[in-house]
Amino acid sequence: MLRSALLCAAAAFALQAAKPETFDEAYRRLQKGRTYTAQATGLVRMSHRASDGVEHHFALNVPDSYDPTKRYQVRIQLHGGVGGRRDNQPVGAGLIGALAGAAQIEDILYAWYEYPWWGDDQVDSLHAIVEAVKRRYNVDENRVVVSGVSDGGTGAYYVAMRDTTPYASFLPLNGYWMVLASASIDHGDIFANNLRSKPLFIVNGGRDPLYPTRVVDPYVEHYRKGGVALEYHPQPEAGHNTQWWPSVKESFEEFVRVHPRQPLPNTLTWETGSTSAHNRAHWLVIDRLGSVKDEAKALPDLNQLAPEPALDFGVRSIGTRINRVMPGSNAEGLGVRSGDVLVRLNDETIHGGTDVQEALDEVKPGAHIDLLVARNNLPVEISGTYEPKLVSGPPRNLFSRSGPSGRVDLTRAGNTVQAATRGVAAFTLLLSPDQCGFRKPVQVVAYGRTDFEGRVQKDVRTLRKWADIDNDRTMLFGTEIHVDLTR
Repeated sequence: MLRSALLCAAAAFALQAAKPETFDEAYRRLQKGRTYTAQATGLVRMSHRASDGVEHHFALNVPDSYDPTKRYQVRIQLHGGVGGRRDNQPVGAGLIGALAGAAQIEDILYAWYEYPWWGDDQVDSLHAIVEAVKRRYNVDENRVVVSGVSDGGTGAYYVAMRDTTPYASFLPLNGYWMVLASASIDHGDIFANNLRSKPLFIVNGGRDPLYPTRVVDPYVEHYRKGGVALEYHPQPEAGHNTQWWPSVKESFEEFVRVHPRQPLPNTLTWETGSTSAHNRAHWLVIDRLGSVKDEAKALPDLNQLAPEPALDFGVRSIGTRINRVMPGSNAEGLGVRSGDVLVRLNDETIHGGTDVQEALDEVKPGAHIDLLVARNNLPVEISGTYEPKLVSGPPRNLFSRSGPSGRVDLTRAGNTVQAATRGVAAFTLLLSPDQCGFRKPVQVVAYGRTDFEGRVQKDVRTLRKWADIDNDRTMLFGTEIHVDLTR
């Protein structure tokens, strides 16, 4: 009897052990995460070998007080002077030095001439390095930030526009995003609209010989008006250095503290030119590009910068030769004609290489002007009041568009997701029990049309799939909704 009872108990235990893990059991296990153990502290040198075989070295600065039961903020620091480095070997002591901040894990990465920060190989390696650190140290997934100085600051902008999901914020110091518009860097896959996804903390110097604030300011204002959450801390007397750090450090650390990552944000904007890489932002995956009926024609586009309004006399010229007079303009009213050549403005002779509008730049609106022009090889005097119009020229693209791209803007309220798209034929929504109630129907609406409506089921395979990809205790997905806008 006793033997029979023991056999029955063993069989029951074996049956229980073989029972598949339920969704809720797996969800609780993944939320809890792995058990971390004591690890090396201080300076820890590591490396990551990318899929192309290139080795990327990095150095961790781990607090001596590291406690594996606590979650730690991580700051990734990208260095400057990339063009001066010819190989992948670490340089310097591997310490963050004067820019040290709050008690955190500091990750010092290295770039070089062939693999600058503004290349997708570095972006992908950075992502993999973060994953490697998360598997060894107890990282707070919602407090991983990317900062950098000079080229590293420019690199932080690039990462923000290519891979936003793992990071809480981006903190470029003495960087300049328009470096990325260089023909040698910009191959049509840099998307300014993606900067809306995360907040920025920006510092530039007024006396910086490379990227002075007078050059940077208009772009900062453009992005601010376009919906990018940013803090700008211009340093009027600073050059291309970080001597201002003691006065900025407190603001820097406070910015990081009050801007944790929202792993399941209620609003998302993402644009991509590829559906095989860099096509995901948190709970959105862009699956297929292509225009569809009723798609948004006028999504606000940060890539387009309207020039500042300027005074326009109403002529178009090559040097001093006027080849067009605009109808209804001040120039037409005064009697200026196409083909005229400006010889003298008031009492000043105008040199042949000077554009007519440039010659008028010093004249105040409302002032009297005397023009001497050559018309059919004869001198003609023209007098009147300078009354130019204030006009804006057509917007220009900040970054090139050599191929098609697609963009999705999402807004979620409860179980309803509103989508606006441009150039996207299909996308996938990853939904978490932490953002939607799975017991109620989910609705996806695009342009007033319901593209999906119904109850969704918790899927343990989906949960495990994305948990393996993300290794993130705070961003777990229980179902996928595939939206095909062409149906």
